[in-house]
Amino acid sequence: MINRIVGSTAEAVADIEDGSTILVSGFGGAGLPTSLLDALAAQGARNLTIVSNNAGSGGIGIAKLVLAGQVRKVVCSFPRQPGSTAFDDLFRAGKLELELVPQGTLAERIRAAGAGIGAFFTPTGAGTELAKGKESRILNGVEQVLEFPIHADYALIKAGCGDRWGNLTYRRSGRNFGPLMATAARCTIAQVRQIVELGDLDPENIITPGIYVKRVVLEDGAAS
Repeated sequence: MINRIVGSTAEAVADIEDGSTILVSGFGGAGLPTSLLDALAAQGARNLTIVSNNAGSGGIGIAKLVLAGQVRKVVCSFPRQPGSTAFDDLFRAGKLELELVPQGTLAERIRAAGAGIGAFFTPTGAGTELAKGKESRILNGVEQVLEFPIHADYALIKAGCGDRWGNLTYRRSGRNFGPLMATAARCTIAQVRQIVELGDLDPENIITPGIYVKRVVLEDGAAS
């Protein structure tokens, strides 16, 4: 019997090792798997590479890991935002690496990993500092930059509902990067607001099929 539900967020992240590359869903607070990130902070894995839309703020979520010195590198589109003092201080001190990636390119690099695409060309960033050191070509009269997929060891994502097979639905803007990230990691862990019985999810509404998900866990404070 397939059952991907685990009993706690601590159990869900227990095997994340030092040096792991981790995809983290979320656009601001929407879709951010805060319970899983709190559990990872408590677990203590270090030297992490975090790939996300932003570098966290306010001392919660990704910022909590950054503050604890657990993050070696951040790959994101928006490293600075109100409350991102943790990232700012460590980056300026040379204690944190940053790879800045335009948001559309970030999404496509993650999607490419899940789709098995070896590389792709995009005009985004051509002729700017972001293209330095990268191969470029003129395609259809437009300069384009070669970009490579972002594969990860783990994806920590947040969904609305999940069942024991790992099928997931999302709530509105909380969907953002979650479905892409679920396909691009060796192990996808989904924090959900509600766990439902097998068959309760309309197949037409399932966004992430369970084949991409290894673990499902109820977010802290959610009623089972």
